Amino acid sequence: MKKSYLILGLAISLLSFSCKKGEESQAANASESEVNVNVGQSNVVDDTSNPNIVQVAVSSKDHSTLVTAVKAAALVDALSNAGPFTVFAPTNAAFDKLPAGTVEDLLKPEKKQDLENILGYHTYVGTLKTEYMADGQEFDMVFGGKVKITKQGEKTLVNGSEVLASIETSNGIIHVINDVLLPK
Repeated sequence: MKKSYLILGLAISLLSFSCKKGEESQAANASESEVNVNVGQSNVVDDTSNPNIVQVAVSSKDHSTLVTAVKAAALVDALSNAGPFTVFAPTNAAFDKLPAGTVEDLLKPEKKQDLENILGYHTYVGTLKTEYMADGQEFDMVFGGKVKITKQGEKTLVNGSEVLASIETSNGIIHVINDVLLPK
């Protein structure tokens, strides 16, 4: 008798579970038709994880030009992915050092490829911490060319530009620099 009740209880549980699963599936299908499912990693809302490279840059008043450039080059999703990435992030002052009109010109849609190349020259796939960088090391960047590391005492320089600060993120590390690195 106990065995019959056990089997009956198991059957009711399975039936209840499968009905509930069907309702959830219908609800999910309805939600998908109402929501744009073609969004990238940058649109994922997560209030509990550490911020990624893009989120940190967006929150920095000193990197608004870099953020504008990343958006114009359509690299927000790429830099929001798991990584890990190392980004040598020029400050607004670094962009101001470029000849007048350079930034505005690069932000034009027809210059997107040039902008991608320049930003890619600031990005390395992997995590490069300054304490593990050695004088004379070279690293292949995402788009075109290598950057060269120089050590001057406690200072770390990339292509002659000093790393002013390093910020660890959920998908890599940002090294703040005060120059725009241009591929050679």
